Amino acid sequence: MSSKINVSAPLVILHGDEMAQVAFERILETFVTSRLDVDLVEIDLTAENRLVTNGQAVIDAIEALKQYGVGVKNAGMTVNRTQLGELLAAHPELDGTTLHPLATKSPNGAIRKGIGGNITREDIQFRNLEFNTPEWIGRDIEVETMDGGGIKDSFNELSSATGIVKLLFVGESGDPVELHRREVKKGDPWLLATNDIDQVKAWAHRFFQRAIDEQRDIYLGLKDTVIAGYDGVMRAAIEEIYREHYQAQVEALGLAYHYELIDAQAARLVANPPERALWGVPDNNTGRKLYKLVEQLKVHGIPKRKAHVSLSRMSAGGGDQYGSYNAPSLEDGILKVVVDGEEKHACRVKRGDPILLMSNDHEAIRDWVFQVFRDASRKDKEVYFGLKREYMEYDDVFSTAITDVRRELAKADTPPPSFMIMRPSRQLIKMITDPPRNALYPAQNLDGDIFSDISAALGGSLATASSIIESKNGTMLFEAPHGTAHDLYLKYQESDGREAHFNSSALIFAVANALETLGEREANAALVDYATGLKAALIDTVADGIITGDLKGKTTDPAAETVVDMQGFLNAVAERLPA
Repeated sequence: MSSKINVSAPLVILHGDEMAQVAFERILETFVTSRLDVDLVEIDLTAENRLVTNGQAVIDAIEALKQYGVGVKNAGMTVNRTQLGELLAAHPELDGTTLHPLATKSPNGAIRKGIGGNITREDIQFRNLEFNTPEWIGRDIEVETMDGGGIKDSFNELSSATGIVKLLFVGESGDPVELHRREVKKGDPWLLATNDIDQVKAWAHRFFQRAIDEQRDIYLGLKDTVIAGYDGVMRAAIEEIYREHYQAQVEALGLAYHYELIDAQAARLVANPPERALWGVPDNNTGRKLYKLVEQLKVHGIPKRKAHVSLSRMSAGGGDQYGSYNAPSLEDGILKVVVDGEEKHACRVKRGDPILLMSNDHEAIRDWVFQVFRDASRKDKEVYFGLKREYMEYDDVFSTAITDVRRELAKADTPPPSFMIMRPSRQLIKMITDPPRNALYPAQNLDGDIFSDISAALGGSLATASSIIESKNGTMLFEAPHGTAHDLYLKYQESDGREAHFNSSALIFAVANALETLGEREANAALVDYATGLKAALIDTVADGIITGDLKGKTTDPAAETVVDMQGFLNAVAERLPA
């Protein structure tokens, strides 16, 4: 007779890439297949398989999650131009010009949109982790962002009718060409942003010249993988200027140049600030928030973290920037936005100007606010929303949804939790410099991406946080918020697998959360007990001082720490599981 716990419902497993996948396979073997009688619906979401299947793997993942309801997703690669070229060279049968966007872009946004899910990210409540507060007071770090263009100077409004939003372009021919169309409902917010590519280039010249004049290391951050036709266009223009005009001078002075995705870069710089740097964030929507944060930190610093932070990210609906149409203009001309047959806005663009059209679903926004209030009430959390409602109609719909949901809850004798609405920049500053003991910070998609990475970095690492994607219909996807650990994977390959270093905490926690959810849904007490025991074993392992290298010196008793590799950590967790 099998001693395994029987599980009635299947569990969806979405495989990923690199070192995270090496760890994921061992976690599944150690804590799932060897202990549970469960059907796994496994889908290969590696970068290579997404390419080879022309994105069908992503569609399969969405359908499986919608059918079975509970899944675990591992981290996957988002390929850059060089990596895409290498993959295409390895698969000459593929035509790179006919690939579906799902074949090459990050699958995360498509999956969240496909299941209609929003993200909640929380710290794993380890008892004995104590992270050194980064020293910010007196740091000579300056943030440069563009004064105009982008979302700051966008045209945005609420749709006055249900229908089709069309983005038209009129160029030299004089004939309107439809660039993009999408459905909107009455009350949905939409926004058109453009940037003058000549102003982007002028900003780049000022930025690099300032770094040289002041002899500062250079950091540049954008979101060019997900918003390739907007942020990617700006990055290409800025880095071309750097290579042609400034790289030789920068290197001759012994200065460093670093490009990184803005969410990862913000996390790295806030948690580990350099002594002296010039940080370029061309997108002023993000840049102004980070400028205000840095100015605050240089004066007041970051207090010792005494609270676990939870952040809810609005990723359902239209997805904002992550679900946008974004592309450079192919020639000089006029852009027009037509909603349900009525022209709403027109503006001039030049060849090469990046264009972004985004929207959201006001009903999905309302569902998200319900989810935020429900989660906060269940966990007794205060809520701090971040909105630019005083001059952004796009954000004002969120404010309306908060009011409406609050009234509905009051009518049902369900008082909402305490909440405040503030500007996103103040929300970010509060989260980092003055977090209440039990707070939830709801943010829009791109802000939530950046804010949550900063919070996780200040909490120790992305490997000590959990991420949950929940849809209105109850579909739950659990994941680790970290990436694939490319550098650790290279060492693993170079050593033929002898060097296997990776903090598996977040992946173990994600698996345990998924199993606990399955157990609750099928009233399987044995499975619930096992899942809660797995989480307790993880926390007890770290409490006993058994840690991976990334947490060295970060416990309350560094002298008692035992640093182990990936397998040693998994073994230690397994040993602490209840018999």
